[in-house]
Amino acid sequence: MAKRLFDLIGASAALLLLAPLLLLVALAIRLDSPGPVFFRQERVGRGGVPFRIHKFRTMRVDAPALGPQVTVGQDARITRVGHWLRDRRIDELPQFIDVLLGRMSLVGPRPEVPRFVAHYPVALAAQVLAVRPGITDPASLAHIDEASLLAGSADPERTYIDQILPHKLALQAQYAASATLWSDLAVLGRTLRVLLAR
Repeated sequence: MAKRLFDLIGASAALLLLAPLLLLVALAIRLDSPGPVFFRQERVGRGGVPFRIHKFRTMRVDAPALGPQVTVGQDARITRVGHWLRDRRIDELPQFIDVLLGRMSLVGPRPEVPRFVAHYPVALAAQVLAVRPGITDPASLAHIDEASLLAGSADPERTYIDQILPHKLALQAQYAASATLWSDLAVLGRTLRVLLAR
């Protein structure tokens, strides 16, 4: 209950404080390329229940038909504004809405698409999916530049599944097993420091 209350207060405060920025970003997206402001994609939440995540749209509307689900390097599908948003992780800010709706937490394992969740080992899946997914977590901080790393791979999706995903899952399972309100505050602090340094 304390974590949920913390999420509600934190997400509400963030949306209020960031409202001017969010409106400017929405306007920039609409002016930069045709399509909606938000990108909605199915992700797997707590207990394996799917939900549609909120993100600012950073790619062309026909992007899913033009390439893989992982994004690598200077992907041609990313819009001009999208590159700027992704570099600073501003595209993730609408997920505060998902926190208010109870689908996500401020801190928790990043939610994956069903295609990648299908590759979770059963034991790790049970641990990772036992908690609400989050906007940030130790695994996402450890792999904050994974798009650049995947750019050098001949098969980015296979590299993600075979190399990056197992390490992420191990870190996420550790988080799920030992998370406290204080450890969440520490992760949020690290996240802010990383983003402000970009």
